[in-house]
Amino acid sequence: MRPVAAHEPSPKLLSADALARIEREAAKFPPERRQSAVMAALQIAQLEHGWLRKELIEEVAALLGMPAIAVYEVASFYAMYHLAPVGRHKLTVCTNLPCALSGATAAAAHLRRRLGIGFGETTADGEFTLKEGECLGACGDAPVLLVDNHRMCSFMSDDKVDALIDELKAPAPPAAADR
Repeated sequence: MRPVAAHEPSPKLLSADALARIEREAAKFPPERRQSAVMAALQIAQLEHGWLRKELIEEVAALLGMPAIAVYEVASFYAMYHLAPVGRHKLTVCTNLPCALSGATAAAAHLRRRLGIGFGETTADGEFTLKEGECLGACGDAPVLLVDNHRMCSFMSDDKVDALIDELKAPAPPAAADR
């Protein structure tokens, strides 16, 4: 195997499916505004790889015709993007004042005890990462948890937290194609 010269492009990390999805997102904008798809492209890359390492950010930047630093600035600004490995499931607990007054502090303490980790940590088995979140926009449903940036869970009592953890630990059912 020969060494790769500095001017050669790095191997592509994104699958053909991910590249096609990013192209569909970029096509929603005029060609001179492809960079407007940066958030969607980062989400697609993260869904495929679990987190956004430097090489993925560089690949997204190249696809959208942006400087890598500009893509990194977006990825580092928003809490929904991960710049380091996270657990299979990320649990974000809103701890802003309205949620805290409605039981979020107790729910967060129960989660920390149950998982044996603190905020910003991942369980030893790699299953869960626990994050403290800013307002999730559901103050009336407090305390709230956001699961994997996609699923909002409301009115989270200790029993509901326990049931959620048990559900997430359970093996996923086989996909229709696997049956």
